[in-house]
Amino acid sequence: MAAPLPPQNLVPDRLQSALSWYRVAAYITGILLILLSVEMIAKYGFGSELEMNGSQGFLVFVPDGTVQALNLSSLILIVHGWFYVVYLFTCFRVWSILRWPLWRFLWLASGGLVPFLSFPIERHATSIVRGVLQEIRGAQ
Repeated sequence: MAAPLPPQNLVPDRLQSALSWYRVAAYITGILLILLSVEMIAKYGFGSELEMNGSQGFLVFVPDGTVQALNLSSLILIVHGWFYVVYLFTCFRVWSILRWPLWRFLWLASGGLVPFLSFPIERHATSIVRGVLQEIRGAQ
C-alpha cells in the first residue's frame, strides 16, 4: 500500500501524538481480543467460565453459570468492548489527521475485530505514518 500525499497543513507533533496513542491502543486491544477469544473457547467449547477469588482458588475455570465470585469472563468481555471504542477513536484520529480514504479507517478498525490482526496492522500503519512524518520533516 503506497502512502498518499500528506495534507499541506499537517502538524507533525499532532500526528506523532496520534500515532503513539494508536499504537498503545492497538496493543491493548489485541491482547484483550486474544483473552476474549480464549474465554469464548472456554465458555462455548468447554462450558466453563473464569472465576477470580472464589472459594476454589484465585483463578479457576468453573462450570458455566456457577460463578460465585468475580466473573472474569464477563469482565474481559466488557473491558474489550469498551476499549475497542477507545481503539476506534485512536484509529479515527490518525485517519482524520492524514485525511485518508474511508477504506483505510475500516482497515485500521478491523484490527480490533480479528484475533492477532491488530499487531500486523499496527506495524504496517506505523511504518506508513512514520514515512509521512519523515516526508514532512524533510520538507521543512
